[in-house]
Amino acid sequence: MTPRVLFVGPTRYTLPLPAGLERKFSALEAVLDYRVIARGPARNGRFRLLPSDGKAFYAALPGAIRAELRDFRPDVVVAEDPRTAALALLVRSLARSPARVIAEVHGNWRHATRLYGSPARRLASPLADALDRYGLRHADATRALSAYTVGLVAAGRGSPPEAVFPTYSDLSAFTGRPVQPLPERPTALFVGVLEAYKNVDGLAAAWRIAAPRVPGARLVVVGSGSRRAVVERLVADLPGRVEHVPELSPDGVAQALDEATALVLPSRFEGLGRVVIEAFARGRGVVATRAGGILDLVEDGREGLLVDLDDVEGLAGALVRVLSDRALAEKLGEAAQARFPEWNQSAEQWAERMRALVDQLLD
Repeated sequence: MTPRVLFVGPTRYTLPLPAGLERKFSALEAVLDYRVIARGPARNGRFRLLPSDGKAFYAALPGAIRAELRDFRPDVVVAEDPRTAALALLVRSLARSPARVIAEVHGNWRHATRLYGSPARRLASPLADALDRYGLRHADATRALSAYTVGLVAAGRGSPPEAVFPTYSDLSAFTGRPVQPLPERPTALFVGVLEAYKNVDGLAAAWRIAAPRVPGARLVVVGSGSRRAVVERLVADLPGRVEHVPELSPDGVAQALDEATALVLPSRFEGLGRVVIEAFARGRGVVATRAGGILDLVEDGREGLLVDLDDVEGLAGALVRVLSDRALAEKLGEAAQARFPEWNQSAEQWAERMRALVDQLLD
């Protein structure tokens, strides 16, 4: 019998699915009978998409889970984070469903209400923390992505996760052509949401120090978010030395990496850091903070240069080193490219690992 699995979480989807996600769910369909509850503007037979607004989504989520428990009758519910797992557990109890619940841990769940979005989100921290603790401790199984998230699970649950493997990411845009030589103009590239947890303010402060030390160097910032004004001030204050691009497609990010000397990621926390893996695919080293899952990917002096969190001078110094020393940047990029296969997985490999986890839990 093919297990029935309900995937639940706040990820946003658009239908029809982009090619990369279509590959993911086609591979999943080959090994599981599945349904998805997520955010989005439409729905089809397998996808129940709820309002994208956070409060509206979580308000509608319990009813949507209950409906799927009644109609789809899943054997397993895979929750994208401990908070969602808590809601699934509570609804399961009310519905008297035998479905097992897996809580995934993609990063430090405590930061979601503290370092993301408006300061008003912090008011929800006590309730969010309580749900997270409940979901992590009472789930029937857990899945982590890397050594960092394994530690989070062990600390919060008192036992290691039942499975450890990264989420599938479609990296075809980053692997479809040969790695390019470093650009002539020294360029640092940031790609990510412009939120507090990405330490956008620290990056801006470090670039104000680093830019005068490397003549002609530029910083390219790709992303949008609540800290956008910080980047816009930097663009205005350092004309010609900073470029802001609100959004790029995966192909566009790959091109931006080809035009960069190194990726810069000064985050306060990262679950794993997909953009680091993308940089590895394009043969680019990384300047980053010693934060979360970054340490699972980058060894200081090998694939990149690591600095302590909130060390603005250290971040500026690392940027100056990699942008002014082409041989160093090339060495880091070569090591990064060599590390890439370790973190690259096909949609079929991810689906088989998910099926193995489901089978383990049901057995």
